[in-house]
Amino acid sequence: MMNSLAINPLIVFFLFFTSLGCSKIQNNANSLPVSENINFQNVLPEWAKSAGIYEVNIRQYTKEGTFRAFSASLPRLQKMGVKILWFMPVFSISTDRKKGSLGSYYAVSDYLKINPAFGSEEDFLNVVSQAHQLGMKVILDWVPNHTGWSHVWIKEHPDFYTRDAKGNITDPLDPNTGKSFGWSDVADLNYDNQLMRIEMIKALSYWIDKADIDGYRFDVAGEVPMDFWKQCIPELNKIKKDLFFLAEGDKPDLRNSGLFHATYGWKLHHLFKDIARGNKNGEDLLKWLKEDREAFKMGFSMNFTTNHDENSWQGTTKSFFGDAERTIDILTFTFDGMPLIYSGMENNLDKQLAFFEKDEIDFGNYSKELFYKILLFRKIQNQSLWNGIYGGESLIVPTNDNKKYFAFTREKNVGKETHRILVVANLTNQTAKVNLLGNRFSGFYIDAFNDEPFNIMPDQLFDLKPWETIFLTNK
Repeated sequence: MMNSLAINPLIVFFLFFTSLGCSKIQNNANSLPVSENINFQNVLPEWAKSAGIYEVNIRQYTKEGTFRAFSASLPRLQKMGVKILWFMPVFSISTDRKKGSLGSYYAVSDYLKINPAFGSEEDFLNVVSQAHQLGMKVILDWVPNHTGWSHVWIKEHPDFYTRDAKGNITDPLDPNTGKSFGWSDVADLNYDNQLMRIEMIKALSYWIDKADIDGYRFDVAGEVPMDFWKQCIPELNKIKKDLFFLAEGDKPDLRNSGLFHATYGWKLHHLFKDIARGNKNGEDLLKWLKEDREAFKMGFSMNFTTNHDENSWQGTTKSFFGDAERTIDILTFTFDGMPLIYSGMENNLDKQLAFFEKDEIDFGNYSKELFYKILLFRKIQNQSLWNGIYGGESLIVPTNDNKKYFAFTREKNVGKETHRILVVANLTNQTAKVNLLGNRFSGFYIDAFNDEPFNIMPDQLFDLKPWETIFLTNK
């Protein structure tokens, strides 16, 4: 496979610049246009309005660790209600300075070549096509901040990289301290180099053209200059409409720019950990919700209980949440935002997967698959749970003790109907009598998990077990 596209985008960019005037070309021939439209908004694709994300770890998913082996799981995931498959990086991995025996997915050696351990490019194209045939979308994990030390650019374009005072290429440095992040297996890219930016966008464009992918999850997106995203994302949208963009990061600018549809819900995730450990409470959730709404004016968060980083480096969901895990799961799926399921969670993944080695997931009997299937089904069926502009905003319901208990509704008017959910959570390890105050929430519901009917009255009282959560829906 060639390292450049059949149609050179430089020609396209040249024509674009020509339309803006010759003076702009003469001033900076290798630069890209930057969107200065402060009202720009990358509207969420309609296909993503009720979607949850499933993160696919190809290396660990099957004994073979290949696209072909993983493809056998596609019908199961489709029946579970998965709409978006996020593939961790599928590209060739650098051998220079690699960690472990297999290296990191995030130390890419060529953005245009598939990791042969996962299969061929044809195998990858086939798994994307199969997912599409089942009505699912595919987003690729992309690493724009750095490459592996074996990347083709190291030799061909060393000026694409950040250098120290002695002229040596460096690994990524923390801008706050100037010290290394500790990512010694990767080399930091220099975004002052305009040609590097062009090559990056060419590589991103390649997989949209070649594989018909549906978007990207951008690794450490907050460490890449915002003006690059203003160049990149509008260009990708010209190739294919209705792409979905997820940024790893929680900087408000990433969403408020109107470029990214979603960012990581890191603050909520850490807050959930603290609540499960008894260090935070329901009032802290209220404070978070207020601050989150003030900081983010567009888009939504991807909410999660774990992901590849949390699992490999921090622990298991059992170690994070203990007896509170089911409650945290339900809140993660019902709060404003798009929920994430990481590979193996449908079998209650209870081990930390090795990151640089082969460490196959034991799927067993899929003990939590029905649980997640119900959560995803309710999200699709009840439009108040939809994502972003398509869903309903959370409305807090006061209780007899807002520290110990947390209750909220979400509502959306659909024609003459109102789609509504009600969630009541006991955030303690003690039995509780939870009294909802007022009548904003009253009406007819069913239990989301067993369809048992509930006629909720004003000032409704619930008897809840330790860490028990009630999830009611009217649709």
